[in-house]
Amino acid sequence: MKRVLLTRPLPDRVVEAARTHFEVELRDDPAPLKLGQMRGALALYDGVLPTLGDMFSAEVFADANNPRCKILANFGVGYNHIDAAAARAAGISVTNTPGAVTDATADIAMTLILMSARRAGEGERMVRAGKWPGWNPTQMLGLHVSGKTVGIIGMGRIGQAIAQRCHFGFGMDVIYYNRSPKAMEFPARQVESLEALAAEADIVVVAVPGGAETHHIVGAPVFEAMKPSGHFINIARGDVVDEAALIAALQAGAFAGAGLDVYEKEPVVPEALKAMENVTLLPHLGTAALEVREAMGLMAVENLRAFFAGETPPNLVN
Repeated sequence: MKRVLLTRPLPDRVVEAARTHFEVELRDDPAPLKLGQMRGALALYDGVLPTLGDMFSAEVFADANNPRCKILANFGVGYNHIDAAAARAAGISVTNTPGAVTDATADIAMTLILMSARRAGEGERMVRAGKWPGWNPTQMLGLHVSGKTVGIIGMGRIGQAIAQRCHFGFGMDVIYYNRSPKAMEFPARQVESLEALAAEADIVVVAVPGGAETHHIVGAPVFEAMKPSGHFINIARGDVVDEAALIAALQAGAFAGAGLDVYEKEPVVPEALKAMENVTLLPHLGTAALEVREAMGLMAVENLRAFFAGETPPNLVN
């Protein structure tokens, strides 16, 4: 029986499924693996089920000469924490879990859109602090979301799910920036540049995958182009946004607010962001629902099962 490491605590249903196929070692530490632990895992296990924060960089694979481990079955759709090219060079396949995360992540995008536009975080803090003086007609006026224009950067599965919610749920016009055109069952107009999108949209949502190609794809030029009444939402990966430029733009009042579920150096969140009332901060909740995490885990287990059965894993990325 193949020996597999699960690098973090996972839902019971996922662990049970893994144990039906493999000899499983379940790590009960919620912290990411360290460099030595990752190198050890490549030598000690036939397969590893890692996740966000387990930084399988080229350095990890540098000394891996014909490692025992032949597959990294990532728990999550994003795998920019794994150097897939270096893994392939070491003879290690990489898989991910697309599809299972789409709706849950789109729902968090909508949560942040509404929280930022309607100043929900700020309002809750006021109530909890006992500072709410009571209702009045001009108190905490925010942006009315219905009928506005949403600009989506990255029109993959998640971007399209966000667009669908915005169009059908809130009657919003949809514009998007993407490398290729997308055919959708509702009106959505592609724009030629990030700056053009930012200038036209009332709400800008980032939904691109992480990785070298998208590192800091959103920076000062985008923030400078946004409407003063605009809101910026990131549910992608923290490093697709130049966080320093975002902070500077918010401090300068370039646009009205931001909603963030991800950060450039997680779990570190800059004090400057925490200090601003017009910034909604969530702790990477994108897929944080039991049935979603179960679906992700079962998909990762199926990738492992298929690989060791000599089949092509359903979600092979390298």
